[in-house]
Amino acid sequence: MIEVKELTKKFPQKEKEELLAVNNLSFTAHKGEIVVLLGVNGAGKTTTMRMLSTVLQPSSGTATIENHDIIRSPQQVRANLGFLSGDTGLYGRLTAREIIFYFGRLYDVKDAAISSRIQELSELLDMSAFLDKKIDLLSTGMKQKVSIARSIIHDPPVMIFDEPTAGLDILTARNIVNFIHNCKAQQKCVLFSTHIMREAERIADRIVMIHDGKLLAEGTWQDFQDETGLKDLDDIFIRFAQSSQPEVQND
Repeated sequence: MIEVKELTKKFPQKEKEELLAVNNLSFTAHKGEIVVLLGVNGAGKTTTMRMLSTVLQPSSGTATIENHDIIRSPQQVRANLGFLSGDTGLYGRLTAREIIFYFGRLYDVKDAAISSRIQELSELLDMSAFLDKKIDLLSTGMKQKVSIARSIIHDPPVMIFDEPTAGLDILTARNIVNFIHNCKAQQKCVLFSTHIMREAERIADRIVMIHDGKLLAEGTWQDFQDETGLKDLDDIFIRFAQSSQPEVQND
């Protein structure tokens, strides 16, 4: 599971106060559950996920992945985590198979197990037609599938998806969503970030809303409807965002 505990991240700014990107954020995500981190662009979603993946160090607070602390045990965290973002960052001169094999070795997976796993993932993600083509020759959707495969070559129990459907066509985006549901069916813990309200409605078991780096609300889609009396997630999010703003005092 994922347990986030008062996580905070500040970035220094030139001749300005520090930018508070994530502000005392706490939430959990469990096995067999898809939790959507929902917020507008700039809300702190990517910064949160980069801290969880140990790419960024928190300014304060912490989190655990499968009971491993992101600050004290980053190597164990990475061993239990698959992290996927919209930026594939693949080396263009290697083939899809070579990229995936390379990452398998980085995770200390035995060569025979990597080969078997590549075959399994190729069938799951429908990659056989381009598995031995160079990355530079692949479409955006194909590259995203390769990026998924390299992220889960070690079969981690926790998956983090940072806006993985951004910029993808409808068919490729649907493949990604189907894969996420497959992760849930395997009882993996899934954290998925998006700023698209309809996407959150369709995929989430539970939604964690954040705004300006802070927790707005947490619950199921039904919880939010019952609490607000509203039926549209856009309206619900705006209601919570407006209620979080300090009242202006008139003289």
